[in-house]
Amino acid sequence: MNNAQYAELFLTESREHVSAINHSLLALERGTGGDEPVSAIFRGVHTIKGMSATMGYTSVSTLSHEMETLLDNVRRGTRAVDAVLMELLFQSADLLERAIEDSVEGKADTDVGGMVQRLHAESTDVHSRKSRAMAALTEESGWSAVAPGGEGLLVRIRLVQGTPLKGVRAFLAVQAAKKLGDVVACSPSLEAMQADDFDHDFAIRLHTSESLEDVRAVLEKAGDVKEVRLGEDEPPTEIPHQTMEFNVAELAQGTGLSMPGAAVPEPTGIRQQRSVRIDLRRLDNLMNLIGELVITRGRLLQIAGASEDAVLVDTVAQASRLIADLQDEIMTSRMVPVWQVFDRFPRLVRDAARSVGKEVDFAIVGKEVELDRSMLDEVGDPIVHLLRNAVDHGIELPADRLAKGKPAAGRLTLSALRDRSAVAIRVTDDGRGIDRARVLARAQEHGLIEQSRTELSDDELMKLISRAGFSTAERVTDLSGRGVGVDAVYNRVRALGGSVDIRSVPGEGTTVTLRLPLTLAIVRSLLARIGDETYAVPMTHVSETVELRPALIQVLQGSNVLVLRDEVLPIFRLRTLVEYSGPDATGREQVVIVELAERRAALVVDALVGQQEIVVKQFDGAQDARSLFSGATILGDGAPALILDVSSLL
Repeated sequence: MNNAQYAELFLTESREHVSAINHSLLALERGTGGDEPVSAIFRGVHTIKGMSATMGYTSVSTLSHEMETLLDNVRRGTRAVDAVLMELLFQSADLLERAIEDSVEGKADTDVGGMVQRLHAESTDVHSRKSRAMAALTEESGWSAVAPGGEGLLVRIRLVQGTPLKGVRAFLAVQAAKKLGDVVACSPSLEAMQADDFDHDFAIRLHTSESLEDVRAVLEKAGDVKEVRLGEDEPPTEIPHQTMEFNVAELAQGTGLSMPGAAVPEPTGIRQQRSVRIDLRRLDNLMNLIGELVITRGRLLQIAGASEDAVLVDTVAQASRLIADLQDEIMTSRMVPVWQVFDRFPRLVRDAARSVGKEVDFAIVGKEVELDRSMLDEVGDPIVHLLRNAVDHGIELPADRLAKGKPAAGRLTLSALRDRSAVAIRVTDDGRGIDRARVLARAQEHGLIEQSRTELSDDELMKLISRAGFSTAERVTDLSGRGVGVDAVYNRVRALGGSVDIRSVPGEGTTVTLRLPLTLAIVRSLLARIGDETYAVPMTHVSETVELRPALIQVLQGSNVLVLRDEVLPIFRLRTLVEYSGPDATGREQVVIVELAERRAALVVDALVGQQEIVVKQFDGAQDARSLFSGATILGDGAPALILDVSSLL
């Protein structure tokens, strides 16, 4: 069998199990969820072991087998959960994830030998401790016979030391027990007792309806009986024991294997499969095709609009509706809940906090908010930067927080919510906030701000900390301090057609908001014209449009502003922004009121063309050029149009 065709499926399934394992490890470390986290970890590891063995991935199956053995000890209560165990499990989970990735990529087997030895030694030590404890119990009590298996009352009988013909005495005691009920098991066997091949005690399993007092009285009269003990042996006091139900059939789920002896429900008919797995590249191809179809639709609409053929107009209108429906279905099929990426962040925050000696309570809000899969993948790294910066720079050390009257553990929240036709992702901490004085001093040190300045506005603060290489860290850590934090976030989000907003209050904390379009591919835009050039403004940022009248323009502090319903808005002329050198505008100019978060502005254009669904094409801007545009598109007439990046204005 060629397993290569199943490698991608194995990788997808295993990633889900590793994510679940990490979440359960965090719950186990926090002491929440009772016994369920241990069971969940065990199930995940067991499933990975079965799948990897089937695929022939030796390193994965070997490592998961040793993890499973140790987890079974924890599950049975023979190994207590402590800091040493947790660190070992976290490290082995990381190595397991790396071994899975390497195996699927066809790399040489990941070196898991060292971790396997550590896990094996820990499991062996558990069994050794148990054996030593049981031996100590036997030595202390003097009972040497092993308790026989099976059901029934466990009865231990000890003969007087030095009893002559002890085999005969033991046989008589067993016969006396048979008068009380059924003796279903004996240790050692009757043959061994009759041959005197035992010490001075033996054990039986007895089914009886007599009371314990009557059983004890009858057996003590059997002759040369020193002691009778009834009931199960008590476990060693130093080894806690707990019983946990474990469904073997449940473990088989996901492996495609049937378990011997497991009950299989009778088929009641053909089960309908309601979902299938599709390679993301196929969805990307579908999106590219529908994008080209949208461009073609625009061209058809223009041709039909200039035609007097009613049949053509009607047919094009119907085709346009079908293309719109198809576009909606394809875009919906690409939408996935953000938890598919967010679920890996609790482990990241936990490790980051431990590395700098801080305590962090991390929460995720809005897990079910949906975003285009490609957008979600792209925004993962910026969120990682923000979380690490919050842990390293934002949240204080426990002692410092207590001195300020705050809880020792900092609060860090990652949230997602729908904001009209966009998604807002926020990272909020209750730490020290951004030190504006330090930012100002560092900016003056590098000649970025005049020496006479004494304070920074929010916009200036954002522009400074988002500069490449700008950092206020006094030292470099494993988390940050190399000047690759906020600037990496800012550049990446801008490239995705989104925006970054930062709000910080000294001593109270910082909130960073990423606003992202739902998809990278197709957006509804307002088309505006400057001379013979057309530009697209995403409708996400368009509040309203008005005709520019002289009465709306006033002068404030030497600059023209637009006053609309008592609201003062800064004016940006698109002609000036793009340095258009063509003929002056004819007719009355139009104003597009654009907004981003709480900020609004007036964008003046020559004319408005209308709204249109446009296909976003990414492009590389000229070096050292202004970042005015987030992409380009092809209009229905085949002409290109640049897409305005509103965040570059506000």
